[in-house]
Amino acid sequence: MKVLVVGSGGREHALAWKLAQSPKVSSVHVAPGNGGTALDADLHNLPITNIAQLRQWAIDHKVVLTVVGPEAPLAAGIVDDFRSHGLRVFGPTKAAAQLESSKAFSKAFMKRHGIPTAAYETFTDPALAHAYVDRMGAPIVVKADGLAAGKGVVVALAATDAHEAIDFMLLDNKLGVSHNEGGARVVIEEFLQGEEASFIVLCDGRHVAALATSQDHKRLLDDDLGPNTGGMGAYSPAPVVTPDVHARAMREVLLPTIRGMEKDGIPYTGFLYAGLMIDGQGHIKTLEFNCRMGDPETQPIMMRLKSDLFDLLMAATSGGLDQVELQWDRRIALGVVLAAAGYPLNPRKGDAITGLPAAAPDAMVFHAGTAQADDRLVTSGGRVLCVTALADSVKTAQQRAYDLVGGIHFDGAQWRRDIGHRAIRSAP
Repeated sequence: MKVLVVGSGGREHALAWKLAQSPKVSSVHVAPGNGGTALDADLHNLPITNIAQLRQWAIDHKVVLTVVGPEAPLAAGIVDDFRSHGLRVFGPTKAAAQLESSKAFSKAFMKRHGIPTAAYETFTDPALAHAYVDRMGAPIVVKADGLAAGKGVVVALAATDAHEAIDFMLLDNKLGVSHNEGGARVVIEEFLQGEEASFIVLCDGRHVAALATSQDHKRLLDDDLGPNTGGMGAYSPAPVVTPDVHARAMREVLLPTIRGMEKDGIPYTGFLYAGLMIDGQGHIKTLEFNCRMGDPETQPIMMRLKSDLFDLLMAATSGGLDQVELQWDRRIALGVVLAAAGYPLNPRKGDAITGLPAAAPDAMVFHAGTAQADDRLVTSGGRVLCVTALADSVKTAQQRAYDLVGGIHFDGAQWRRDIGHRAIRSAP
């Protein structure tokens, strides 16, 4: 059976890699893919990004299942389009994808359905936003309302940083935010203390199947310093998500979200990512929703998944997730992101990449911002690679991943040297 994966990042490489392992899948096509999916003999790049053209290709080539990776095509309505032509596609509709594409929609939804989240206000007028920050003080969080490739959140530890973020988002749009109807908006919310975790589930409209827990590292630099990024590394499972926290997340966040969407007439299908803040007492609040798998969380999660991903997604697109039980590798998976020079604001492209290791049963390099140019592999985006390893402990997985990172080279490469530090610190 033919499968289509839409997207070009590390998440899509990991999903396509896992789907290709299914004995039921004859070929996996990645649209448009990247340099890594081009080098993978089991995957086929498809240089199409236009939704109508992709849909026609899927019809012509009898694609059995389409999996949508990134947020932009979801927000543009690719699922609605494919379904209207009788195609099986995994992802949320355009209306449901507002949980991610509009922070204002998401916060209002959570407030309406009693889902725990930070107190907030929404602004379109910069003067009113600045006045609110002056009144509330710092630390405070400023979020762009539209899609911003994971970079539209500024955790302002000083009021000056919050004022700068407001101008960035409402006046200058230096983060490249895709504004929603009504123009530029920001959500300003209270700063929450605690530890973050990524809680990702599969949804079929009524049922939910939880994926393995994970934790990513948002800041560019070691010790969680520097600017926010799309994610500089991740590991799975996340020790902070204890069985009690897991049950609480399902009971207080994920299930009420699915029921709330159904109640609002917008049934939710697809991956749903809840970014959670967990305090010292195990209480949780929802930082954000993403209507897709996280990146770089997908890479370690896919390394640990023992179940057939194709079977899982077929069940999810048939309303049968309540019949599914997921199987996981007991080992820890840890991924380190190598980013381009100038990331996150001005990533440099075109640097040659060398020293990539061969894939191994316990290690895989997933590509994101890579491309082929004159028989060379070069950087083509902000986050370039995610070097991912499996081992019996976080420390060993970390060491294995960093050993591989040490052999890879491209000019200006940036990476953190402390991925997994919280889990190592909390290990017995």
